[in-house]
Amino acid sequence: MAQYDVFTNPSKSASDGIPYVVVIQSDLLDALATRMTVPLAAYDSQRKVPNVLCPTITVKGKRFHALAHFAAPLPAKALKRPLANVKAQGDVLVSAIDAVISGV
Repeated sequence: MAQYDVFTNPSKSASDGIPYVVVIQSDLLDALATRMTVPLAAYDSQRKVPNVLCPTITVKGKRFHALAHFAAPLPAKALKRPLANVKAQGDVLVSAIDAVISGV
């Protein structure tokens, strides 16, 4: 699996509002049994979210809020087949993680 690959959320209990996760972990760490992921929540234009922390990511023509503050490791074996890759949007995901870490 590659950095910025998008997968179906393996958590059945959370998949209604958060259908996907995106791997943000560097490919250099593929030997690890886990992958750091950011959940992708259903986009809601009425929901006011801080854009730096929760940027809008487009996957297969649909928009989602990337919830960087909920980034978490998942077992690599729980992530089955990638549905898409959002490498072109990687800069906003990195900025969102920076916001979580630095507050800026």
